[in-house]
Amino acid sequence: MSYVLVINSGSSSIKFQIVDPSAGATDTPLVSGLVEKIGEFRGGLTIKHNGEKHEHVLTIPNHTAGFKRAFAELDRLGCGPTQLDINAVGHRIVHGGTIFSEPVLLDETVVSTLRELIPLAPLHNPANIDGIEVARRLLPNLPHVGVFDTAYFSDLPDSAAVYAIEKSLREEYHIRRYGFHGTSHEFIAGELHKQFDQPAEEINHITLHLGNGASASAVRGGKPIDTSMGMTPLEGLVMGTRCGSIDPGIIFHLYREVGLSIDGIDKLLNKRSGMKGLAGSNDFRDIHQMIKDGSQDAQLALDVYVTQLRRILGSYMIQLGRVDAIAFTAGVGENDPVLRRLALADLENFGVKLDDSRNESVGEGVQLISTDDSPTRVYVVPTNEELAIAQKVDRLVG
Repeated sequence: MSYVLVINSGSSSIKFQIVDPSAGATDTPLVSGLVEKIGEFRGGLTIKHNGEKHEHVLTIPNHTAGFKRAFAELDRLGCGPTQLDINAVGHRIVHGGTIFSEPVLLDETVVSTLRELIPLAPLHNPANIDGIEVARRLLPNLPHVGVFDTAYFSDLPDSAAVYAIEKSLREEYHIRRYGFHGTSHEFIAGELHKQFDQPAEEINHITLHLGNGASASAVRGGKPIDTSMGMTPLEGLVMGTRCGSIDPGIIFHLYREVGLSIDGIDKLLNKRSGMKGLAGSNDFRDIHQMIKDGSQDAQLALDVYVTQLRRILGSYMIQLGRVDAIAFTAGVGENDPVLRRLALADLENFGVKLDDSRNESVGEGVQLISTDDSPTRVYVVPTNEELAIAQKVDRLVG
């Protein structure tokens, strides 16, 4: 059996899995691991293998040390990249700009191009590139493949992708809606279409990827026609620590009146806003408990989140005209029945009928949570971005 090593390299963490590309969506990967708090005094390495969790507390100064330590521990457990039949290494890359719309073999030319795209994703692409370069040095005999979060939305209609600013600036600085979480949205579309007898070309659906980062997509006949994230992952829905869509004038106000620097505003809107900024926590389990304890801030945070979610959901329903299915996915979407109920409240006249019992008792795999007579079916669909990346990599390298 051949596997794909899937790597998601962040600025202070490395997530990885060793995946069988032929596995099912809910199958447990052979190996999953996390290197965290890179560059801090007290870091950590966690590996799950054969139903056991192996945890280590240690200092990890940089990505090179993180990869080396992780691979050494995998070797000790007998499941290292050189001990198994690893077919290729797949790298999650956040931003492919307008250049990369398909998975690509990573070489020096491609990595150089990725560096040119850093201004489009300064918080993400540098860490992705670090992971690519270190992994290629440590595993030089394997093909390395880049899979892009933006690829699924690369063919958005111009009416959805173009921002209403001066044409020359848009074109020179590649300003447009790119969309993110594309690997997840595409995976959910594939899982969702299995629930219908019609071909994908005849199905319209909306996917709500609700995790710490959150995004929505409207898909007509198998092709996305709109998505909530924009040139960066900051636009759209309220998220764990990101504000989502706000009046752009707020940025000018924070700069002129409050005296925040551009970097300070960037950090505020990306790291200290969203649910964390509203309620002090970006964990929905905390939010619900705080509401039970009488917190008005937590109640307001949930209300703001749901209002923005319904605002985008409603606009997508109008754009599609006919919605055959709505899918909830990712950590919050898959595990929070209260949020799902609030998001779909009072939509019966629009063809959405939630079954409260099904919504409260979601099991494993794809689960129908609407009533049997609901014109629009509602599903909870577990996402598996690592499996989706592994499958794309496997198709490219054979």
